[in-house]
Amino acid sequence: MKSEEPKEESKKISYFEKLLPLWVALCIIAGIILSQLIPEISEAINSLQIGGISIPIGICLFLMMYPAMLNLQFSELKKLGKNPKPIILTLISNWVVAPFVGLAMANIFLPGYEQLIVAIILLSSSPCTAMVLIWGWMARGNQEQNVINTSLNTITIIIGYVPLVALLTGIKNIPIDIFLLLISLVFFIGVPLLLGIVSKKIIISIKGDAWFNDVYRPIVGKVSIVALLTTLIVLFSLNGTVLINNPDLLLLISIPLLVGFVIVVSFNILITKLFKLRYEEAVITVIIGSSSHFEIAIATAIAMYGIGSIAALGTTMGLYDS
Repeated sequence: MKSEEPKEESKKISYFEKLLPLWVALCIIAGIILSQLIPEISEAINSLQIGGISIPIGICLFLMMYPAMLNLQFSELKKLGKNPKPIILTLISNWVVAPFVGLAMANIFLPGYEQLIVAIILLSSSPCTAMVLIWGWMARGNQEQNVINTSLNTITIIIGYVPLVALLTGIKNIPIDIFLLLISLVFFIGVPLLLGIVSKKIIISIKGDAWFNDVYRPIVGKVSIVALLTTLIVLFSLNGTVLINNPDLLLLISIPLLVGFVIVVSFNILITKLFKLRYEEAVITVIIGSSSHFEIAIATAIAMYGIGSIAALGTTMGLYDS
């Protein structure tokens, strides 16, 4: 144990990452400005697509997803029986509470706004598998539980995402293209997951576990952030005119997202107290159980409705409650 402690203390979130909300805001502003200075950008990007998936956005979103898949650790899943209660509570929050709270918020705040309703459903149906590892570590939570839960989310999202989105949109009688939903899942979850597993094994066998964790993962993590910011610039450059003409749209999507987030967080805090979880377990349950996987939500919205759609714009707001 003593040999591990310095390593844990040496882990730091960079200054750039600490200011991520600022960079996100600046990229949104930059995208909106570009939409007015270079209005032709929308047509140019829209022309680069295969099977309904934008190639530029697809590459960026793929680069956002791949680093998250490196977090999957099958070996940790063997420890499920050791302390299953906080794991189960988190899964219930991710797959039952959050999706139906999201649906309720859409019913209350977004009647008549079909694409925004779908954006809420896509966000609330996708549990996070990436940044929650960082937040859980920063909060000094139970890291074993942190890794198990994120690994489980990576697996369960492949199984449960499409059926859950289909169920919730069906409740609202909103027709969706299941085929495009499956394509998004395969391309943005399945392929990165497969490449993550394969590349992890190859790199560790050649360079060793220490090089993989201390060199390779930090590098691809930085690439992921650059891809995220690039995606935001492109998305808002395509939606800038829509935003300027309809500024109420951001307010419309923000209110149900924020209210829903508060409800889910409050539920998780309450449930951890009722089940008398220790702080180290409770904080992981609250963080993971209250977060969304905005990358797959954005990818799915773009595949189903297009880059410049209201749904794609709505899912980008999931950045602020992920």
